[in-house]
Amino acid sequence: MELEDFFKENPKLAIAFSGGVDSAYLLYAAIKYNASVKAYYVKSVFQPQSELDDAIRLTKELGADMQVIYTDILNSPLIADNPSDRCYHCKKVIFAEIAKAAAKEQYNVLADGTNASDEAADRPGMRALAELSVHSPLKECGLSKDNIRHLSKEAGLFTWDKPAYACLATRIPAGDKITKEKLMITETAENYLSSIGFNDFRVRMCGSAARIQVTEKQLGLALARRQDIVNELGRYYSAVMLDLEIRKCEVKKEERQAFSLGNWCKL
Repeated sequence: MELEDFFKENPKLAIAFSGGVDSAYLLYAAIKYNASVKAYYVKSVFQPQSELDDAIRLTKELGADMQVIYTDILNSPLIADNPSDRCYHCKKVIFAEIAKAAAKEQYNVLADGTNASDEAADRPGMRALAELSVHSPLKECGLSKDNIRHLSKEAGLFTWDKPAYACLATRIPAGDKITKEKLMITETAENYLSSIGFNDFRVRMCGSAARIQVTEKQLGLALARRQDIVNELGRYYSAVMLDLEIRKCEVKKEERQAFSLGNWCKL
């Protein structure tokens, strides 16, 4: 099936929108193929403000309609307690919220940006999508992440080379309780690293310490700005560590499992 065919079969739909590469291209394609579409963004403490800013920017550039739904995701103990299948419970809450809002406007078909590169075994949240009958047009049409980046670049979408992103909760090891304070600290730390030039990284919590993961290309930057990073992140963490097992692009599985300490050195 081609995307155009999907939108012919589903001319009116709601899209679970994150502002990332996949959902951005899906929204663009829906508009391109003349579907009646509305984007729904669920904002909680799991999403940093920068992601919402990107979502707003993209919808403005496309002239698309978007609704932001605010939710207190930590109200659910099944999520706040951070079990290994937290993503499953989180997706159920998020998509239930979107489905409820979309139904009020007679959008009875709900789609998300899951692509053909996403493996169900690595993404427990995909089980929730199946249970809630959420369509994944990019996956159904066989479009991989590389395909989507290429098509997004051709379409002029600023998201085409945006690094893969996972919610802030993935920075906290499975089994460790998630709190607003931990998430705020993580967002502050990652905002700082972004401000000094890092563009594909994670700041993970290891007890009260920070474990920074960067790509191989940016190891030098981490060392060059070592003292600045230690000074800034030291305000929130007991220690600041650099992971010597470099971060790889389009990470999926590691984001959803408890992560080991790996090989790290103290900055």
